Amino acid sequence: MPPIPKNNNNTSFSIPTLFLFFIIISILSLTFFFFSSYTTTTHSSLSLQPTTSCINVYVADLPRSLNYALLNRYWSFTSDSRIGSDVDSEIRSKSKALEFTEFPPYPENPIIKQYSAEYWIMGDLVTPSKLRTGSFAKRVFDEREADVVFVPFFATISAELQLGMAKGVFRKKVGNEDYQRQSEVVDFVKKTEAWNRSGGRDHVFVVTDPVAMWHVKDEIAPAILLVVDFGGWYRLDSKLSNCTSSEMIQHTQVSVIKDVIVPYTHLLPRLHLSENKERHNLLYFKGAKHRHRGGLVREKLWDLLNNEPSVIMEEGFPNATGREQSIQGMRTSEFCLHPAGDTPTSCRLFDAIQSLCIPVIVSDNIELPFEGMVDYTEFSVFVAVGDALKPSWIVNHLQSFSKKQKDTFRQNMARVQPMFVYDNGHSGGIGPVPMDGAVNHIWKKVYQKLPTIKEAIIREKRKPPGVLVPRRCQWRPS
Repeated sequence: MPPIPKNNNNTSFSIPTLFLFFIIISILSLTFFFFSSYTTTTHSSLSLQPTTSCINVYVADLPRSLNYALLNRYWSFTSDSRIGSDVDSEIRSKSKALEFTEFPPYPENPIIKQYSAEYWIMGDLVTPSKLRTGSFAKRVFDEREADVVFVPFFATISAELQLGMAKGVFRKKVGNEDYQRQSEVVDFVKKTEAWNRSGGRDHVFVVTDPVAMWHVKDEIAPAILLVVDFGGWYRLDSKLSNCTSSEMIQHTQVSVIKDVIVPYTHLLPRLHLSENKERHNLLYFKGAKHRHRGGLVREKLWDLLNNEPSVIMEEGFPNATGREQSIQGMRTSEFCLHPAGDTPTSCRLFDAIQSLCIPVIVSDNIELPFEGMVDYTEFSVFVAVGDALKPSWIVNHLQSFSKKQKDTFRQNMARVQPMFVYDNGHSGGIGPVPMDGAVNHIWKKVYQKLPTIKEAIIREKRKPPGVLVPRRCQWRPS
């Protein structure tokens, strides 16, 4: 029987082998250490970021007479001679009970409808919570839990009621019911604990109509204002550059820092990309030729472009006939002209987007909704006023775009169309809002401003008694 070999458990290693083994262990240990440190630091920094997916909104307890009852009153009118009122007169003749409805519809008169943001924002907030699963704004019923306080005043309807009944006293206080309502709103909120705690800085007012809240603008200026542009708040007819210039936006009135630019309500139906057909015209515009202030450029553009080939310049008003002409014109044109009117913007821009007509924005200082969330250069053409007023410049510039470029513009436009839609498709505006619609994007923009607003509230607390913040010019690059 052969001898059994000995089981030798003493394994010997050479010095180089041991050294290599030590190096490997050291590298693995250091790698684990740095990875653990990085992971801990990353998780720590992430925990400091906002994790909420909503903004907490408290609705100020204004009486119904300052919102939905104003609509009841509007629908109780037996006649209205203003431009565009024919469509509402027809609605009145078919629906006799609108003046008694709890949640009446918003006017279809395009002059009023374009400013209907107040209606859709309010409708979302009063919708039962179980139906608001897609809303970015979470309604809370204790103001101490709120990020912001929404003031549910239908300022546009209030102003339009006064203009419809007695336009002559609109800029006066005596005999002006709109002024009385504005004062009632301001008196109400200023007596609340929430306003006194923040100085109104966390209150939200919808003032889309340029004449809305006209008499109390200074008093609500500290608040977050939802506006379509800054055209109704300052004039552009001064060349001065000091603090007395009417061209400068006072920081105590409106500012892109605290306020939110919101879309006009579009008046034309949406055209889906799959429905788009060949477009035979280069450029289209429909509107009033003669405007005031910053809109004077429109008249000059009209004279330059009116006789250009493949350019359609139509003068018209927003009645039923004008609407059909606009649908036809925008859907058969490659580009739609967007010069300033009485204010820097108009609902025409959002009609063009819904019509997949590439906007040509002629402006040197326009403000647009949801910038930072959407890049307008991906589907719009921006033109400086100086270039636009050169003979044939706009036409030559637009003709330089290739079919591929125009198709890309239109594809990008189709993707952002829902962002500018308010209508939720529900009666009275009561129902779930589209998750990718205008109302949610407005609240997301307000949410972005919360850190700055909260900082301003805290800084205000430490000011010595009697110290006032000086009025300063809005900063502008030289």
